[in-house]
Amino acid sequence: MRFMKTALAALCFGLVTASAVASTANPVNGEDYKTLDRAQSVSSTGKIEVTEFFAYWCPHCNAFDPELSEWVKAHSDRIVFNRVPVAFHDGDDQQQKMYYALEALGKNEALHKVIFHAIHVDHKHLSDENTIADFLATQGVDRAKFISAFESFGVQAKVQRATQMLNGYKVDQVPMIAIDGRYETSPSTAGSKLGSATEQELGAAALQVMDWLVNKAASDHKLGVAK
Repeated sequence: MRFMKTALAALCFGLVTASAVASTANPVNGEDYKTLDRAQSVSSTGKIEVTEFFAYWCPHCNAFDPELSEWVKAHSDRIVFNRVPVAFHDGDDQQQKMYYALEALGKNEALHKVIFHAIHVDHKHLSDENTIADFLATQGVDRAKFISAFESFGVQAKVQRATQMLNGYKVDQVPMIAIDGRYETSPSTAGSKLGSATEQELGAAALQVMDWLVNKAASDHKLGVAK
C-alpha cells in the first residue's frame, strides 16, 4: 500500500510538472515574463546573471525555495546566482540586515533553509535584532560577531544597494526572478495561465520560463545583442 501511495504521488507530481511545462513551452513577453524598459547592470563573468528577489517572511518564497535551489545547482555551469532580500513593510529591514550579516560571516548558505523553516514551520517571529541574534546563537552563530556585523556600515550599505535594485527592477512582488538584467518572471506570472494552480505548479512553470530566458540571454550574448 505504501508503494502504491508513493507511486501515485510521483505520478501526480509528473502530471503537475507536465501541465506547467506545457503551458510555458513558448513563453510570451508581457504574459509569462516581461522585458525591462531599462536594462540593469550585471556582472561580467561570462555567465548569465540570475537574481532572486525574496523575503524570509514570504510563504511563496518559502514554497519556491527548494525547487529554485535545485534549479540553481543544475545550472551552476551557466549562471551566476544572487539573492536580494526585499523590504516592502516597516521592519522588513531587520531580516534584510540578518541576511547580509550572515553573508559577512560566511553563514548564509548554511542557514538559509533553517531560517525559512524557523519562520514558516516553527512560527518564530524573527523581527528584531535581539530575537534574531538569540535564535542564530542556537544555530551556532557567535552572537557578538553577528551583532557587530548586523550593525556594521558594510551591511547598511548592502541594504541600501538592495533598495536601489528593488527600485531599478520595479519589484512589486516576491519571489521575483531577474535574468541578465533584462527579463523578469515569477511563479505567479509564469503560471498565470494555469488558473487555480498549486504552489508546485506555479514553481514548475516559473522554472520552465527561466530555462527559456537563460537560453535566450545566452543566445543574445553570442549574437552580440546590445542591452
